Amino acid sequence: MKLPDFEAWGIFAKVAEHGSFSQAAKELQLSPPTVSKAVSRLEESLGVALFSRNSRHMSITQTGQLVLERANRMFLEAELAENEARGGRIQPSGLVRLTVPTTFGLRYVAPLLPAFLEAYPEIDVSISFTDTFVDLVSEGYDLAIRIATLADSALKARKICTVRRLLVASPSYLDRLGRPTHPRELEGKKGFVYMNSPTCGIIRFTEQQTGESHTLSQSARIRADNAEGFLPALEAGLGYGLLPDFMVNDAIRAGRLEEMMPSWQVEDVTLYLVTTATKLRPQRVSMLMDYLVRQFETPSWRLPL
Repeated sequence: MKLPDFEAWGIFAKVAEHGSFSQAAKELQLSPPTVSKAVSRLEESLGVALFSRNSRHMSITQTGQLVLERANRMFLEAELAENEARGGRIQPSGLVRLTVPTTFGLRYVAPLLPAFLEAYPEIDVSISFTDTFVDLVSEGYDLAIRIATLADSALKARKICTVRRLLVASPSYLDRLGRPTHPRELEGKKGFVYMNSPTCGIIRFTEQQTGESHTLSQSARIRADNAEGFLPALEAGLGYGLLPDFMVNDAIRAGRLEEMMPSWQVEDVTLYLVTTATKLRPQRVSMLMDYLVRQFETPSWRLPL
């Protein structure tokens, strides 16, 4: 019986992780020709191409994508076996690829990274700040922070905390408009509409005491795919908007914005950590996940009810 080419499978997994032969070689402390020959050797033994490559570009093939999870499992199992054999003395290491919403990531995730990186000097982080939906599997991410009501999917989602959505405007705007007591008073009034939402421009309110509901169809003064872009116009008194509490807490505390109609609430959304469905996860990814959970279980941005 011929043993599988475990070295080549491990090298293949690292090339796929980094999307680069040279970067994989650097992490594995091998020469680029050694890495390239190992992948070619594996492709020859399988009789299929695992990567499409030319002088300018490399991408994983459909076959490569199909076998990648098994290759990752082999690599991870070997790492775990070595760590156990050495009594757990190996420090977690390698690259964690993370995607986070832009404003939340810049305000609340980026400031947490220095302490994490100091605690785990062998772990590196690649972070994408974007409000666009990212496919973790096809784009090669280990972990995502999502603030949403998630649909069923093959991904694993770990609920961390809730995020309130607040209807806000500046005191000057409300002095001119008057302070509404019912959402219907906003019909025809222009506001700010967040476009990266499945219910773009539709706000569903519930009155907390009576249970009455009302759906408001917004008229837009500004539309944007990042709600932080509304803040200057909001504070200038040019309209109203529905924004997450972590984005407006400072302005509310400072008196630059006010919460409108506090008895009429909009359903909360949830802060999740999302990963692929694989049962095995590199230790470096688990360490970052656990760290983020500890930091966000009691949100620093939370406003008193």
